[in-house]
Amino acid sequence: MIISGTQLAKELKQDVARRVVEAKEKYGRAPHLVVILVGEDPASQSYVKGKGKDAEEVGFKGTTIRRPADITEEELLAMIAELNADDTVDGVLVQLPLPKHIDEDKVIEAIAKEKDVDGFHPANVASLWQKLPCTLPCTPKGIIKMLDKAGVEIEGKKAVVIGRSNIVGLPVSKLLLDRNATVTMAHSRTKNLAEVTSAADILVVAIGRPRFVTADMVGEGAAVIDVGVNRDPETGKLCGDVDYEACKDKASVITPVPGGVGPMTRACLMENTLECFLRKMEK
Repeated sequence: MIISGTQLAKELKQDVARRVVEAKEKYGRAPHLVVILVGEDPASQSYVKGKGKDAEEVGFKGTTIRRPADITEEELLAMIAELNADDTVDGVLVQLPLPKHIDEDKVIEAIAKEKDVDGFHPANVASLWQKLPCTLPCTPKGIIKMLDKAGVEIEGKKAVVIGRSNIVGLPVSKLLLDRNATVTMAHSRTKNLAEVTSAADILVVAIGRPRFVTADMVGEGAAVIDVGVNRDPETGKLCGDVDYEACKDKASVITPVPGGVGPMTRACLMENTLECFLRKMEK
């Protein structure tokens, strides 16, 4: 079974759009998402264009602020401070990666927790681990939604997550733990990695290495979630961290690249923005 992130994202955005109509009737305006794009990285430009399209589809006010790659860290932080103070702005997102002269951690921390629609702010991360109300990171949130929609049972299952980033690996491990899975975190250099992964009922891969997971690393009937988006070194086409063609016949469910986790990440960003708006307006 192929899990179509494109279809699930469409359904989620339709639900968000319906809730936005209700919110506008109640509060007199739609949520406002501001995305800051620094530099001219083609991939980042594509991502930001997609987020703007999604915002329009669900009925948000969407603003994209473009700045040259040579913007200073101080200028960027000052811009974020202004957006934090602007009561008409409900969500703030700075597209990553940033130029090397800018400290990404400092930028993430500068965004107000209540406007952190990515769920990357240290206070949101801490709240996640303490089981307190918070904004969930978009990709891990989308992964859990995809597993649920596909009917994959999480409770009591063995899950292996390859990747330890604060953006995907750590938070998705926590969300799986919260659903009573037994979770093993690994990385690309874990000893006897194939033995670890082939025993998993749920395998999540987020390391950014094209076709790294081969058929011998996937157990029969496993649910395989591929977060990677890479360029295939042989064909130049987009591919995931999983060798899709080699693994699809062993997996019970699998996500493709493109069209898998990526669309759900963007849809969850729209849901996060709406939730940030509602928390503010309902105070």
